Amino acid sequence: MHYDHEVDATGLKCPLPILRCKKGLNEIQSNQVLKVIATDPGSKKDFDAFCRQTGHELLSLEDDHGVITFFIKKRHLS
Repeated sequence: MHYDHEVDATGLKCPLPILRCKKGLNEIQSNQVLKVIATDPGSKKDFDAFCRQTGHELLSLEDDHGVITFFIKKRHLS
């Protein structure tokens, strides 16, 4: 999947993957895609809740033997 910026949060535990994600989202424009790589199993629920609460779109979640890749589309800011 095409993405505009990547954040590596491997080896980090909650809440650090979400904090890295927020920082990454601040570095891209509306409607661009952020790729986040994490290894914390709890990050699946965390990123789902984060996207629902903030309005960003979780496009994809892939779990490859404990390495979880998220693709998040930054919400359009008016």
